[in-house]
Amino acid sequence: MAFLDQLEPFYGTGARNRQGQNLEEFLDAYNPKKYDTPSNTTDIIVVRSAEKLVRWGQLIQVLMVKRSNHPSIGFWATPGGFVELREDLEEGARRELEEETGVSGLPLRQMRTWGAWQRDPRWRVITTSFLALVEGDLPVQAGDDADEALWMDVSLSEKTSKDGETLKNLEETQGIRDIEIWELSLKNSKHGIALHAEVAVCHRGSGILQEEEYRLLSSDGIAVDHGCLITQALLYLKSRLEQS
Repeated sequence: MAFLDQLEPFYGTGARNRQGQNLEEFLDAYNPKKYDTPSNTTDIIVVRSAEKLVRWGQLIQVLMVKRSNHPSIGFWATPGGFVELREDLEEGARRELEEETGVSGLPLRQMRTWGAWQRDPRWRVITTSFLALVEGDLPVQAGDDADEALWMDVSLSEKTSKDGETLKNLEETQGIRDIEIWELSLKNSKHGIALHAEVAVCHRGSGILQEEEYRLLSSDGIAVDHGCLITQALLYLKSRLEQS
């Protein structure tokens, strides 16, 4: 049975395959459970500035939610959650953002897919991160799987002094030509919250296309690999501001 009702865009030339099947026959025999199927989630990094963001170094905040359930219960994460079967990634991101924080209507920019197989103990979970930018006051209200939703002051700085053993271990990985180590800090003084992460950004290759890998070196109070998700989004925002 076909997953979609409208098959016209998928007929190709109309030829039969090597088993002699047309498209309808192929779909009737197809077993979608033949392979273990990963789960897909979205995570949204919402950045806020008091006024129009025109330069890096301006005071900015990131929207975080406190997890009420496992895994990483009690830790802080970016808003997000599982995408439904008949839902586009952007739709799932908008829905989860609204369900967990009450925020809706923001333009979203897709950032990256995070697919390390050990990133979630429940199952093979692949997440796609999105970035949103807002100006001025934006009230938030926790809901769904979030115990709390808060704006946190954020700073991201590159370490000038790098731990020799850490660098040695990273540089042993084949093909890495350059490593940056970034310190991420998230704070909400009113609620006495201070979160930290240290992220290595490893570069491979040269020329037009270069590979960029994010590795979480340490994390304090931030769920799973969300220190990497936030760092990557902030570095993208930093590069855009510096180019403008």
